Amino acid sequence: MRTSFGPLVGLALTLMSTPAFAQDETPAVTISGGATLVSDYRFRGISQTDKDFAVQGTFTVSHKSGFYATVWGSSIDDYIAAGSDQEIDLIAGFKKTFSGTTVDVGVLYYYYPGSSKIVPGTNSDFVEPYIGISHTFGPVTGKVSAAYAPKSKALSIGAGKEDNLYVAFDLSGGIPNTPLSLSAHLGHSYGPSYLTIGKGYTDWNVGATYTWKNLILGVSYVDTNKALFSPSGKNISKGGIVGSVGVAF
Repeated sequence: MRTSFGPLVGLALTLMSTPAFAQDETPAVTISGGATLVSDYRFRGISQTDKDFAVQGTFTVSHKSGFYATVWGSSIDDYIAAGSDQEIDLIAGFKKTFSGTTVDVGVLYYYYPGSSKIVPGTNSDFVEPYIGISHTFGPVTGKVSAAYAPKSKALSIGAGKEDNLYVAFDLSGGIPNTPLSLSAHLGHSYGPSYLTIGKGYTDWNVGATYTWKNLILGVSYVDTNKALFSPSGKNISKGGIVGSVGVAF
């Protein structure tokens, strides 16, 4: 699941300083999105692009009730999903904030068009329900989350249908009076399944972003405690620097 941290503190201050009648003017539906170029697409610490560049895009429609729907996509290498060269995530969820605590629940469908190019009959698609609970502490937001993919053939590594559980803890926050934000992530994948390729493993990263108008520049260090090699011989789980440049609307 791809998660972004918004400026929750700034939003709270805005709401506090807005007259009560202005709440009626809040649009029922909002639309947001963006596009990003990354030097390496890492999913839970593992490179999905053989440590090469990826182009990504997202589009979200949100209702003021808390319901939302998102489409997220990225280019990938063909070793990820039996020949598919793209990943498309279809997401539906509900998010609500109570006294600084935000609860986010939903389901994510991983769709890999053309995933049977290498192995005919292969279906790499799978579903993953998720839940996340975050809370703001001044300028810092902490979040705990879990995502569980039920047993399916797409997650099998040869032992029939298999499932996967991923739990994570994130910290993020903006540096006051600057366009800089910092983040840290720690996650663990419980295996075995296709998402772990054997035993479970831990991934982590630390990063920073710089925002100028609608432009977002990012850099992070991503690493795992796993050794996993792609068909080209690259260790796609080894630590490395990932850079990104994106635009949001």
